[in-house]
Amino acid sequence: MQTSKKPRIIGAVLTTALLCTTGVACSGGDSDAKSDGSSASPAKVLTAAFKKTTDAKSAKVQMTMKMPGTNGGGDLEMAGVVGWEPSVMDVTLQGSALSGEPDAPDESRLIHRDGVMYLDLGAEGAKQAEGKRWMKMDLKAMAEEAEKSGDPASGDLMTKSLENVNQDPAQQIALLLESPSLKRVGTQKIDGAEADHYKGKLTVAEMLKTNDAVADVMDEKERKALLKNLEKAGVKGYDIDVWVNGDELPVRMDVKTKSPQGDIDISTKYSDYGTEVKAETPKASETLDLLEMFKKLDKDPA
Repeated sequence: MQTSKKPRIIGAVLTTALLCTTGVACSGGDSDAKSDGSSASPAKVLTAAFKKTTDAKSAKVQMTMKMPGTNGGGDLEMAGVVGWEPSVMDVTLQGSALSGEPDAPDESRLIHRDGVMYLDLGAEGAKQAEGKRWMKMDLKAMAEEAEKSGDPASGDLMTKSLENVNQDPAQQIALLLESPSLKRVGTQKIDGAEADHYKGKLTVAEMLKTNDAVADVMDEKERKALLKNLEKAGVKGYDIDVWVNGDELPVRMDVKTKSPQGDIDISTKYSDYGTEVKAETPKASETLDLLEMFKKLDKDPA
């Protein structure tokens, strides 16, 4: 079985997913922002938006991501439908971060349901994966394997991050509410409709303090070690922007992460809240398990 190329493709997609879930996203706008003197406090508006978004449970999503890299960086676009509580998604991915890998398709479909993710490898990719069109990533099994290997914290952190790859906008709002510099910038048109623009900054330490995935699996000593490593890597913090429409729902969320290699930018637009997410999974006969593939590679590196 020829597998040497596929792990690089899957690794790139998984890295992207992890970046998306930790709030590492981008900034920008459709028009110049302007203040209109609104008297409602940012915290009050965003708290209302958090509650309404949580209740909506699903939405259509369009995400763009730009990240630095060794060859000028890469970009990724994601479009489709996502749901939260429970976590589910059915999206299409495309961009240089995906198609830049050998045998990778120009675009790929990603489905997430019941803790399992499925990535469409495309016709050429299937030739490198025992003829199977879909790569299966069982998040629970991956966490259990990490537990066996003696690294439960890393396994749980990875799993929780991947479980949140659906870009739950309520969690993004909750993160912004923790910013000590939260403020209202003004109003701005997003896709032709007026929305209130709020922004704030979070240091790495503040992000780790409020990130549930980190808090659930790391004690204070481990969090300090992670903080030290992130600071050593030169990650400064996060700039977060949210636009809320007249229905008290977020229509756009941007986060920018600054690092020595360059800014990591992700911008996400949401629409059609409450839309149905079917996310029909492929047949077992059409899938190749990523974890099992890596186990085989460990036994037979050649």
